[in-house]
Amino acid sequence: MERLKSQFTASDNPAELITDNIDIWTSAIKTRSSAGRGSSKKLDLYGIKKLRELILELAVRGQLVPQDPNDEPASVLLERIAAERTQLVKEKKVKKTKPLPVITDDEVPYELPFNWRWTRLGEIGNVFNGNSVNARVKEQKYTNVDGIPFIATKDVGYGFESLNYNNGTRIPIGEPKFKIAHKNSVLMCAEGGSAGKKCGITENDICFGNKLFANELYSVVSPRYILAVYLTPSFFEQFSSAMTGIIGGISASKFVNLLIPLPAEFEQRRIVAKVDELMTLCDQLEQQTEASIDAHATLVETLLTTLTNSADAAELEQNWNRLADHFDTLFTTDHSIDQLKQTILQLAVMGKLVPQNPNDEPAAVLLEKIAAEKAQMVKEKKIKKQKPLPPIGEDEKPFALPEGWACCRFGSIGEIVGGGTPSKSNPDYWNGDIPWVSPKDMKKDFISNTQISVSEKAIEETSVKLIPENSLLIVVRGMILAHSFPAAITVAPVTINQDMKAVVFKGFHPDYLLQLMKGMKSDVVGMVDRSSHGTCKLVSEKLWNMPLAVPPLNEQHRIVAKVDQLMSLCDQLKASLQQAQQTQLNLADALVVQAVG
Repeated sequence: MERLKSQFTASDNPAELITDNIDIWTSAIKTRSSAGRGSSKKLDLYGIKKLRELILELAVRGQLVPQDPNDEPASVLLERIAAERTQLVKEKKVKKTKPLPVITDDEVPYELPFNWRWTRLGEIGNVFNGNSVNARVKEQKYTNVDGIPFIATKDVGYGFESLNYNNGTRIPIGEPKFKIAHKNSVLMCAEGGSAGKKCGITENDICFGNKLFANELYSVVSPRYILAVYLTPSFFEQFSSAMTGIIGGISASKFVNLLIPLPAEFEQRRIVAKVDELMTLCDQLEQQTEASIDAHATLVETLLTTLTNSADAAELEQNWNRLADHFDTLFTTDHSIDQLKQTILQLAVMGKLVPQNPNDEPAAVLLEKIAAEKAQMVKEKKIKKQKPLPPIGEDEKPFALPEGWACCRFGSIGEIVGGGTPSKSNPDYWNGDIPWVSPKDMKKDFISNTQISVSEKAIEETSVKLIPENSLLIVVRGMILAHSFPAAITVAPVTINQDMKAVVFKGFHPDYLLQLMKGMKSDVVGMVDRSSHGTCKLVSEKLWNMPLAVPPLNEQHRIVAKVDQLMSLCDQLKASLQQAQQTQLNLADALVVQAVG
């Protein structure tokens, strides 16, 4: 950590770290997975996120703006707050509450400036939660009517953005039993996955859900300052430690006991103004960085298209060399390197990655041999006769075939074998020595072992069949098909479950067939049927009728060698990138440590 600290601008003023090291904040970028159809790696502007947290943390520790000795001390402010609360109780505008415990030294998480004071949330405002409303009642009685907006957790953001007041739900004025949080109340989600994270300020009077706490602050406390406190990592740590339950939540009695660092009234205003100024800077940095990332992604996509549009291997080599000179600036994200990998596979299966050799035995001869061998095996009753597949028309060929290549249907390259599940009630069928492959095992290219195995007895007595090594496994059913097409090669005999199919083939290099499936991933995913209740499956007829462009066997070997070489280059690029990214993340973290530590 000390070595990392030496790489950025040091400063005695923690606030200066914000502007003096902007390049580090904007360079620290993470990737995160986003599930769902069409998903890909998403960029997380980690450095700017940490910068926002740092700004807020400095603000509530009294390190963002200087203290003014002429300000009324926070101790006097607390006396005024207590007097105001007493008057409101007397006027029956708020309920009298049990006195909160005195703050002890061992509770205080860090030292405050001389004129600040620690206080509890329940001391500076009236804290209460909202009302639970049945979804059916909400729809029937409170939708599209006049009244006060009803805010649920989903209508609250993660900070300074406005609440969603136009959600269609309103509570008629005077409706009994509904609590109202008035304008400038600070909301906090108190239960579930958003607890301690979702928060905001009311710009109007609202009714609100029972999973939210409202804090109607007394007149000398700034709502935006308290919201800033809510958004700090140190407050979230305090909040999280008070949460209980399986779902995760905090009770009102624990919430009001959480500690708040309180500055003078005028310093609250100065802090809020500075926070607003610096958050605007963060917004601008984020927009600039996102625009730069988008422009970079477009550039990479355009240049990779020049590769796939290459007429032949010779033209591809020229275009590749042009790109190779700029690899360090083009392929700077995991996603861009993954795009490069997919482009390499597409070039491979289009015959553009290596030159053709006229001395190779043509693929048409290879396909004739495969067909003859299948016919002989049918005759010898070693495999079942398949339904004849229709001939391939010229308009079905995926592209103009290189010299020596031929086209066939996917279902003609070998024997298609289905899977199954032995009876779970028979223990003799399980925990044997034979791998039993299910979609969850399809996270690697070559499969020799699995989480679950079956016995030889299961193969003898059930419909489960032994799949030999060097067979192609594919997933044909499951949500994983919504955005991917898992395929793998067996390197040991295995069995498969009912969501899988196996193709037992000859005449193909196993690695090339796997590369072919990966290169055609988007075509196969386009064949996936998605039912109304979310089930995804590949219709066998569509898959087996899919046209394949087949190179000569010798060319398959050359393609595999070239793909392996280029994929190794991609992996080296990704390893270097990840190391550089981790350094940037460590620098961003070290900046925070130096600023608040």
